[in-house]
Amino acid sequence: MTTPSHPNLHPTLQRVTDRIVERSATTRAAYLASMAAQRKTGTQRAGMGCANMAHTTAALPASDKLKIHAERAPHIGIVTAYNDMLSAHQPYETYPQQIRGIAHGLGVTVQVAGGVPAMCDGVTQGAAGMELSLFSRDVIALSTAVALSHNVFDAALFLGICDKIVPGLFMGALQFGHLSNVFVPAGPMTTGLSNDAKAKVRQQYAQGLVGREALLESEAQAYHSPGTCTFYGTANSNQMLMEIMGLHLPGASFVNPGTPLRDALTAEAVRRSVVNTGRTGEAAICMADIVTEKTLVNGIIGLLATGGSTNHTLHLVAMARAAGVLIDWDDFAELSHDIPLLARVYPNGSADVNHFHAAGGMGYLMRQLLDAGLLHADVATVMGYGLQAYTQEPWLDGDRLAWRPVPAKSGDTSVVRPVAEPFSADGGLRLLQGNLGRSVVKVSAVKPEHRVVRAQAVVVSDQQDLLALFNAGQLERDFIAVVRYQGPRANGMPELHKLTPPLAVLQDKGFKVALVTDGRMSGASGKVPAAIHLSPEALADGPIARVKDGDWITLDCERGVLELEVDVDTFNARELHHPDLSANQHGTGRELFAMFRQHASVAELGASPLFG
Repeated sequence: MTTPSHPNLHPTLQRVTDRIVERSATTRAAYLASMAAQRKTGTQRAGMGCANMAHTTAALPASDKLKIHAERAPHIGIVTAYNDMLSAHQPYETYPQQIRGIAHGLGVTVQVAGGVPAMCDGVTQGAAGMELSLFSRDVIALSTAVALSHNVFDAALFLGICDKIVPGLFMGALQFGHLSNVFVPAGPMTTGLSNDAKAKVRQQYAQGLVGREALLESEAQAYHSPGTCTFYGTANSNQMLMEIMGLHLPGASFVNPGTPLRDALTAEAVRRSVVNTGRTGEAAICMADIVTEKTLVNGIIGLLATGGSTNHTLHLVAMARAAGVLIDWDDFAELSHDIPLLARVYPNGSADVNHFHAAGGMGYLMRQLLDAGLLHADVATVMGYGLQAYTQEPWLDGDRLAWRPVPAKSGDTSVVRPVAEPFSADGGLRLLQGNLGRSVVKVSAVKPEHRVVRAQAVVVSDQQDLLALFNAGQLERDFIAVVRYQGPRANGMPELHKLTPPLAVLQDKGFKVALVTDGRMSGASGKVPAAIHLSPEALADGPIARVKDGDWITLDCERGVLELEVDVDTFNARELHHPDLSANQHGTGRELFAMFRQHASVAELGASPLFG
């Protein structure tokens, strides 16, 4: 099956998209049929019972009650991930009241439909709470669906930014994809201590060269105010995705909180949610119209072109499935061969997202990709039909929000470049395959001389054990750290970002080091080659469970190879004894999430035949 598209579309992009369309035919048709069945003529409240309606409006002002009872105007629901544990989400505290004022000015009504949990991986990194991190995405998706289950809204606004929150909101929102849905960002904090300087102090602390006081001062200067952390990790990769997939307003992702432009963009997001209901004379645009096979391919391309977070090799697969679209790691790998790396934002470079935005940001990057036939232009967005609107940037003409074309040239070619002069001819993510299974590696932050490592394994079942070996001076050599029993069934697939500073110290000393794990790394991780999300995981009897200290392993990012150099007979003769994991797990949510762990697996991403 071939999907009609732009005449200059790159053949790889066309081929991958066609394959996804064919693979997804049955599941996508079922999803679209479900959305069509939920769509109603008039308001979503048409036909509600009187008692149901009374419960809906009981706490609202009299004027809002009249509008909702008469079904004269669209009714907007807000799903918020506000809390002030997350600096990125703290600005959302005032958004509901702000949105109410905007809505009333437009003659429509609004309610906070519900809240979803939001945890900060920066707080739980290396701690027991990290075991809940990945599972929280699905809790957020369920919470989003619960919030909208009252089925009284014609449009919905989603307030969320960070790691698992946006994917969870996205998945839940797609169950109500018949609505006019808009994602509303809050923006990054202003630039503080540079990410390079912060990383240097972390490495010095790992070596014992500075104390906790100096480390805390450094971290506090980097993370210093409301707004998203400024490195290009999962949170800011989320923002990139929502923009390139047409669910944010153009240029909205990286405007700082508390500025007049930020407020104007929020007001416009409310207006677009109303316009897209079709109740104001313009064509209706719902989320199911926006999130298609082409849109999701655009998301993968954005991830590759910017060197985005490896977490999205998991999240995007789940997000796509919520829309009935089936993507897998082979799609990422094939696209990566032909998508150039156009951005260098920490950890891929020294710039932060504020520098990226000032240098041209998403508008410049998207125009470069569109002009080269490397994005699907013929897609619906919250701005209407076609992605060209996203080659504009917002600005204030007096106090009025206006749009203008992004500059034709990059404002800083050390941060963002044209397709003709990329940082790399291929994307920032690679698929590794071999007799240990399948994994992904982020190469955009790894120097070419570090992309091939052949060394003996140092095997541990807990990241704390590897840190203890480092602190004891027992890792002063070439090695590949094999950190296993970190998969979703074992302990929730935590991020292992705490390993980055010590491994980076050893790399800087001239040792060849790498990491192989069935766990995850932070979206901010880089520098040291890390084969992550290894599938099958150890607790599912994956080959990683039989690796022994001293085994030779080859990790080759250039050829996409991950190989254990042990003959088949020797390997198969090794007895498999899973350790007692309870000693390394501290009880946070263990019983609560038992069902998730029993059914969780990354094997569906495409495990390959292995030994024997």
